[in-house]
Amino acid sequence: MRRKLIAGNWKMNGSLAANAVLLNGIKGELGQPTCTVTVCVPAPYLAQCRAELAGSPVAWGGQDVSIHDSGAYTGEISGGMLADFGARYVIVGHSERRTYHGETNELVAQKALCALRAGLVPIVCVGESLAERESNQTAAVVGAQIDAVLTRLDPKDLAKTVIAYEPVWAIGTGKTATPQMAQDVHAMLRAKLAEKSAEAAELVQILYGGSMKPDNAKELLAMPDIDGGLIGGASLKAADFLAIVRAA
Repeated sequence: MRRKLIAGNWKMNGSLAANAVLLNGIKGELGQPTCTVTVCVPAPYLAQCRAELAGSPVAWGGQDVSIHDSGAYTGEISGGMLADFGARYVIVGHSERRTYHGETNELVAQKALCALRAGLVPIVCVGESLAERESNQTAAVVGAQIDAVLTRLDPKDLAKTVIAYEPVWAIGTGKTATPQMAQDVHAMLRAKLAEKSAEAAELVQILYGGSMKPDNAKELLAMPDIDGGLIGGASLKAADFLAIVRAA
């Protein structure tokens, strides 16, 4: 049985003071969770997370990674740099990166491979826009996004990867896919993984990343192919984040 994973994505939020309150709030009430818990934070706060979370059950990670190991790439952050700060996970291909920075399916696949080479677990995001869903393009769009990754990774590396389905139309809009709508896409992704490797299909955690909150987490997480959540806004409030962890 796959262990649930709850990953907080702070996006571009936080301050030293606010982070200390949030992290201490999470640590203070978490106990020994039966699921894996991580927070993916802005790069300047990785050192703070390492200091605050060392020895706790909470892992930490980055929100993006470069396809380059080093060199004249101003503003980029390599996988090795993230690993230096004890990061375990890194988000790649988030819809905001795809939309605002023009990241292509191929680039996202390259980033996933670079993360793996640095010893990180990539959380590979896929998802469709509202227009694509309304025109019945969900399977084609999400399928193309995951196929790019499947082409790049061998079965061994694929088994070390996490997938996050984030319907773009349900991020920050207050809209949420019904549990069955989410399950249908997760099942399609699982079938895609199985075409590459039956073992990877059994091992890979597929997270739901479309406005999971305390009041809908239990129902979403009950679906057979939903293995956790990539949590945005709710990860910035200790009580909300902990409620989702408990639902898992």
